[in-house]
Amino acid sequence: MTKSIFITGKIPEIGIKMLKDKGYLIDSNPKESILTQRKLIKFLKNKDYDAVLCFLTDKIDRHVFDAVPSIKLYANYATGYDNIDVMEAKKRNIHIANAPADMSSEAVAEHTIALMLALAARIVEADEFVRQGKYKGWRAMNFIGTDILGKTLGLIGAGRIGERVAYYSKGLGMKILYTDLVRNERIEKEHGAVYLKSVEEILKISDVVSLHVPLLDSTKHLINKSNLSLMKPASFLINTSRGAVVDEKDLLEALQKKVISAAALDVFEFEPDIAPGLLRLDNVILTPHIASASIEARNQMAEIAAQNIIDFLEGKTPKNIVNK
Repeated sequence: MTKSIFITGKIPEIGIKMLKDKGYLIDSNPKESILTQRKLIKFLKNKDYDAVLCFLTDKIDRHVFDAVPSIKLYANYATGYDNIDVMEAKKRNIHIANAPADMSSEAVAEHTIALMLALAARIVEADEFVRQGKYKGWRAMNFIGTDILGKTLGLIGAGRIGERVAYYSKGLGMKILYTDLVRNERIEKEHGAVYLKSVEEILKISDVVSLHVPLLDSTKHLINKSNLSLMKPASFLINTSRGAVVDEKDLLEALQKKVISAAALDVFEFEPDIAPGLLRLDNVILTPHIASASIEARNQMAEIAAQNIIDFLEGKTPKNIVNK
């Protein structure tokens, strides 16, 4: 019997071709809109699908598992998988796979550096100033920023993305500190990063704090009012990990009261909703969860997700199963 796969959104054609070349039947969400769980279940009930290629925006839990028991693989089109109840899936012998693309890590690292430089040079503020017709000529004190050279970068999380951020930051002449549950000797040897045992130490010393941790019970609201108060008044906070790692309400207050100088967020606690006050601040840059949105990264993610499905349907163990 021909295998059937449902894809919850648009992915690069390279992944679709891999699946079609195997003779699989492919159905997908016909619109670009994010599926509600109810809508997702309605689609999945249309056919006895064998696998689903899903997105971070898809909530996959017992309600989905109950509704469509034929599906034994959910291949997430992302490195993270906090949108899926992995433990419940394991109980039901349902497999969950992710797509940890090297080029995705590269793209997120580059986006992190772009945000850091944009904050330092006040690029977004200056761009808006010009677009509003306020530019009347050169002024010595227009949009005074700060140099990155010689500043201290504090990485909270030193996995693949953190390593790449360290690589670029070293080239910019920054001092690099990091903390993680596991020491990373490579980042120390290759990039001169110094390990500190606690998040609190990182926050107190760093001029720029960049977050690169998964969303777990232990990391939810890791950055809160108490921890923000430890940071230098002139410091920046950058989050390209998961929105709920930062208590958005506490961050808004810290930015309004100049507890810290500025922040750049690519992810938000209640995506796609954003704390309204953040939208009115000049000292914050907001991008719509696009840190990994490079052609190279998206293509590689599609290839990995498709290969996970192919391996599973051919009776092999996919390389990226997360709930073995």
